[in-house]
Amino acid sequence: MAVGKSVTRKDAAAKVTGRARYTDDLPMPGMRWACYVRSPIAHGRVVRIDTTAARRLAGVEAVFTFEDVPDRPFATAGHPYALNPDHADVADRRLLTGHVRYQGDEVAVVVARDRLTAEAAAARVAVDYEELPVVVTAEAALAEGAPALHPGGNRVNTLRFEAGGKVDEVLERADAVVESRYRTPIVQHCHLENHIAYAYMDDMAHIVVVTSTQIPHIVRRIVAEALELPLSRVKVIKPYIGGGFGNKQDVILEPMVAFLTLQLGGVPVKIDLSREECFTSTRTRHATVMRGRAAAGRDGSLAALDVEIFSNTGAYASHGHAIMGASCTKSCNLYPRTAVRFAATTHYANVPAAGAMRAYGSPQVIFGIECLVEEAARAVGMDPVAFRIRNVARRGDVNPLDGHELLTCGLVECLEEGRRRIDWDARRRACRNQDGDVRRGLGVACFSYGTGTYPSCVEIAGARLILNQDGTVHLQVGATEIGQGADTAFSQMVSETLGLDCDDVHVVSSQDTDVSPFDTGAYASRQTYMVAPAVRQAAEALKGKILAHAALMTGQAAANLDLRGGRIVFAGTPEEALLSLSDLALDAYYHKQRGAQLTAEASCKTMTNPASFGCTFVDLEVDIPLCRVTIREIFNVHDSGVIINPLMAEGQVHGGLAMAIGWALYEEMLIDEQNGRIYNGNLLDYKMPTFMDIPDLGCAFVQTREPTGGYGNKSLGEPPIITPAPAIRNAVWDATGVKVDEIPMTPKVLYRYFSGAGLL
Repeated sequence: MAVGKSVTRKDAAAKVTGRARYTDDLPMPGMRWACYVRSPIAHGRVVRIDTTAARRLAGVEAVFTFEDVPDRPFATAGHPYALNPDHADVADRRLLTGHVRYQGDEVAVVVARDRLTAEAAAARVAVDYEELPVVVTAEAALAEGAPALHPGGNRVNTLRFEAGGKVDEVLERADAVVESRYRTPIVQHCHLENHIAYAYMDDMAHIVVVTSTQIPHIVRRIVAEALELPLSRVKVIKPYIGGGFGNKQDVILEPMVAFLTLQLGGVPVKIDLSREECFTSTRTRHATVMRGRAAAGRDGSLAALDVEIFSNTGAYASHGHAIMGASCTKSCNLYPRTAVRFAATTHYANVPAAGAMRAYGSPQVIFGIECLVEEAARAVGMDPVAFRIRNVARRGDVNPLDGHELLTCGLVECLEEGRRRIDWDARRRACRNQDGDVRRGLGVACFSYGTGTYPSCVEIAGARLILNQDGTVHLQVGATEIGQGADTAFSQMVSETLGLDCDDVHVVSSQDTDVSPFDTGAYASRQTYMVAPAVRQAAEALKGKILAHAALMTGQAAANLDLRGGRIVFAGTPEEALLSLSDLALDAYYHKQRGAQLTAEASCKTMTNPASFGCTFVDLEVDIPLCRVTIREIFNVHDSGVIINPLMAEGQVHGGLAMAIGWALYEEMLIDEQNGRIYNGNLLDYKMPTFMDIPDLGCAFVQTREPTGGYGNKSLGEPPIITPAPAIRNAVWDATGVKVDEIPMTPKVLYRYFSGAGLL
């Protein structure tokens, strides 16, 4: 059995020894560098642009302005193609623009023989701007008379739905109603590898794009759309990738490098963004403002949740309103016996464009919901854990929005396990009646999340298996390994079904859209679930072919044979080997009369989307005079179905916890509300927690077996980031008696709240 074991990661040795080759490790002879000319203002129009000085610089080969590129808008969000035009992403981006909408917007691009020359030439491009009024916040962007960033105004879209009952009626008759307002910040993904891509033409017709991306097949389509080319003229290659967290689920550099190589006769042209450019000109997490109400009964029932949320998508739509649609609907599985109402509006503003980031809006929405639930529990005098156990989802519950039954749900068990691990009852008693400068508190928060994007988007995945001459197999998938361990999980699935050792399953980690099976990419915590059926079908088909060939070789009926541990055995007696798989492979390849190369391929569409569940428990101290939070202990407990690789799963949880602690206590992009200036667009001024700031991280799994999953598994990659922030906020409230309704809870924020409460 391979599934459920902590086998060594397929890419571990290559990465720790430095042998893994990333995009920047794959240079080409004659590579040119491109550098953008970026706007220094947040909103305005170009009235004059002079490239004369840049063109005169030795080594400069071309300069293109917004007047030189196709005036064709395209969408950049990494979603599958939508057959329904009403479901398509907003096409509001151009290769370059004369109407700048954030500080860093691209108005021109310079191509030179080396990076220093390109940067120097870009600095020589003279641009005059007509400055326009700036809007940064939801209040400013949606105010009457606000300057319109795009035709049609600043409202991208609004979603409204009500499910599980009439919320107004429930609120009117409830025993207790609580109401509050919450804010979450703009943050950056800060993945290790900056955005980088290059393109060249391998003949006079085909463009090859090599890029650090989560979505190679989608990149291919969007490049073709942006340049009005047949899709078959574009090939995308994804080598090793140094993280993305959703930022590389957007098509940012690839259309430009493809355009440049096309203009320059096919020579390779690269764009390698600096860290500062990544901060301002790639993607961020949406800032949100949320107003919410919750109703509770004296019996401990959570009767209603009423949520209104405003999401700042920045200068361009990117993933735009899809994030609010996904996050609001996914949350309906969390308290399915509660009446819920959501109103979510996504708007433009003069700040860097926001896009996908780990958990796709759920951290923002669940932060507000779990703060409201905490307030409701306190309003009826009930322990927060007991209140949640009373109301959270259970197996057999029905989602009030879509009517789907929860076939697996271990959330109650997660809460019980977390309560036991953190010794909730005893520690809560010890935290009562505190009055010192340093006070201790406990907090809890829950989440529900989906597994993939169906039914909003198509879910398709492919797998190809080839039996090698030495009896090992090669696996090709279109799904992308971006550091999360997907390739290793796929090898374990093949091993489980085919009866081979994991070391004998070799995974082709890079993708080439000309030859890799089609898959939409790494996002929505979809890959182990969506790829599993294709892997299983391909492995079963290959096993059938192997046994059929074994029958030819041995004269036995294929039904009487099995494949175990790389050997052909009699079914039921695996200890007696008839022949080795390597001998069978040699016979299949080289026998003059029988056999052939044994391969199998499958492509599957999945039409289910099971919910994963979990919770966070935290024990922390608050130094009130210093306005400082210190986490003593923190646990994430997950129901992610069957855990394919426990050690990798634990790593996913630890990574999500660390990111969430940064979001809760440290990180925010500081942007001037008057002029849109970005103050801390670099790793010196943007305060991320280091390993010195992160406590020991705890995790546990309550394993269920999801019947719709190929191997019983559900989503895990994104959920660990969802609940630490509200759990930390609830623990700060528990420790100090002060309800902090915004993050990050930095000392300046805590000072404001503590002063307002009279603690300072």
